[in-house]
Amino acid sequence: MTNDAAHNMSELAVELLQRLQRVLGSGRRPVPLHEPCFRGNEWVYVKECIDTAWVSSVGKFVDRFEQELAGFAGVRRAVATVNGTAALHICLKLAGVEPNDEVIIPALTFVATANAVCYCGAMPHFADSEEVTLGLDPAKLDQWLAKSARLQEGVCVNQQTGRRISALVPIHTFGHPSRLEALADVARKHQLALVEDAAESLGSYYQGRHVGHWGKVSALSFNGNKTITTGGGGAILTNDPNLADMAKHLTTTAKIPHRWKYEHDQVGYNYRLPNLNAALGCAQMEQLPAFLDSKRRLATKYREALEGLDGARFVQEPPDCVSNYWLCTLLLQPGREQELDQILEATNAAGIMTRPVWALLSSLPMYRDCPRMNLECAASLERRLINVPSSPALCL
Repeated sequence: MTNDAAHNMSELAVELLQRLQRVLGSGRRPVPLHEPCFRGNEWVYVKECIDTAWVSSVGKFVDRFEQELAGFAGVRRAVATVNGTAALHICLKLAGVEPNDEVIIPALTFVATANAVCYCGAMPHFADSEEVTLGLDPAKLDQWLAKSARLQEGVCVNQQTGRRISALVPIHTFGHPSRLEALADVARKHQLALVEDAAESLGSYYQGRHVGHWGKVSALSFNGNKTITTGGGGAILTNDPNLADMAKHLTTTAKIPHRWKYEHDQVGYNYRLPNLNAALGCAQMEQLPAFLDSKRRLATKYREALEGLDGARFVQEPPDCVSNYWLCTLLLQPGREQELDQILEATNAAGIMTRPVWALLSSLPMYRDCPRMNLECAASLERRLINVPSSPALCL
């Protein structure tokens, strides 16, 4: 960083950079935001796939990965998919989302949440977030639906558009669980299917239970930047064996099982996770407890380092929750939004990779005309959130 650049930094940017440097030390630069950690049996299991030629969508590692995911999350079944977006797409179809429906999602989420809705031929209906969880605000959503929707023969209908509102999709932002009990109450009251977008939250718990239990189905992601990775991959979690069977059928091109015939009974999807990727996932699952412990230690270091900082705070797990701290996050105080870009510039220039939160989906060109409620809190969070390096290897 040049002297001129340092001179133009705000006091908050300077102080924040110094405190992050104390947490991360003076070692490797740049420090990635989140990178995978391969310290176990990854090569052994992947090599077995190559040696045996079981590299595609059938093989023992797919079955094992699904069983271990279900066991870890405490659900009856898991169905592995090629990525988290595919998992969410199938979750929405299993929940009964149909073309021309509306699906309530946060405006503050990764674009894949809205894209999966559109894959069903439905339309996102954007809802506001809350500062405590960074997820959907259940009280505000309930008030919005009471004003803008009506129940018509057991179906929730948007009074302005006339479309059916069929589902509610909370996201557990950066691994912090949303208020699932209250959101489930809202879903029941307004006759909405609850589908959890748990893409970021493997290892996160709400009221003592792993996320993914509060709706019919939920979706996980194992992208390269997630707590564990299969390179690319996802999974559907459910406690309903019939839904799990249908998920597996739909994600395997809806092929009717037969020794040699190729017959299909509906439009299906080529969404199955290859055995090669599942092998990577099995090795990662063996290390998941250590990864989660490491990430909690890192979160504690950040919290302690930032204590007493004027202008920003560390985002901690919500009450009654255990977060996986997938991405450790800072929140600027209201009124300090104008310093966001300075902080991002200073930290990245110093080799500490930071990033802002996603742009509100309601501001993207393909989603600007979608229905929405007042998004005041989400808009404020968009201007104040900063993600900091969160790789598990930083504290292993």
